[in-house]
Amino acid sequence: MQTSDIEIEGLSIALREAGPAGAPAFLLLHGWPQSSYAFERVIGRLATEYRVVAPDLPCIGGSQGLPGAGDKRTLARLMRGVAEACGLRQLVAAGHDVGGQIVFALLRDHPEILCGAAIMDVVIPGIAPWEKVIGNPRIWHFAFHAVPALPETLVSGHQSAYFDFFFNALSKDRASIPDDAREIYAKAYSRPESLQAGFDWYRAFPEDAKANAARPAQPIAIPVLYLRGSAEPGDIGDYVDGLLAAGLSEVEGDIIPNSGHFVADENPEGLASRLARFHREISAASADPTWRRA
Repeated sequence: MQTSDIEIEGLSIALREAGPAGAPAFLLLHGWPQSSYAFERVIGRLATEYRVVAPDLPCIGGSQGLPGAGDKRTLARLMRGVAEACGLRQLVAAGHDVGGQIVFALLRDHPEILCGAAIMDVVIPGIAPWEKVIGNPRIWHFAFHAVPALPETLVSGHQSAYFDFFFNALSKDRASIPDDAREIYAKAYSRPESLQAGFDWYRAFPEDAKANAARPAQPIAIPVLYLRGSAEPGDIGDYVDGLLAAGLSEVEGDIIPNSGHFVADENPEGLASRLARFHREISAASADPTWRRA
């Protein structure tokens, strides 16, 4: 695996990348409060067969420059720029948490660059079960993070302790996210502008919900895999049904065992295996239109 930086719309985007040039590709998008390091142990498992690129989202970790907005359509456009600059082909975009919301925006706005998409451990703003999720008192941080300036003021200098609360509460067990990974994630948000970029993702949820609630003119036929960790609360069927009702015509749900919310950290082997299988299934279906996934 190697690291590099590319410029997209005046922003410097840091990348982790591996795998044969020209091979079918994965674009892996992390969520909050993480960086591309979340996929450190997934990339190598995929790179024997696939071209794999995992960027730090704009202004997070090694990426420099605050994007003009935190809405997912803007971030999806930037990630399309990453995919094109890297020459990714036969592309499956796979996103965790906020990264999954960006993947949904890619499906809506840039389907022509994708042969498949995976959305992991996240609800999509404006798409069922969105209203149920935001009404859950356990999801208090959505509203807190959306308050202007206050989260930055209170969290700055205390990222480790604040992020630890979520790692401990949402993972299968505390040991699932090792201390060295926690330190890397805290450092990725150590700059004031990095904290702002992360909280801006939440501040954009009302705009995201408005954009997502409008059904596409035509059903989106790109295969979509929706994944949740086995210890993640909620019925996966509610999320699959919501995506189907939102205009995606081919959605499959599956569970990653032995993991909570942070599937890439908690079960990288299981996640890599499931993503590789999904890509192979897409290739088989493309080669033989009569073939159907089991």
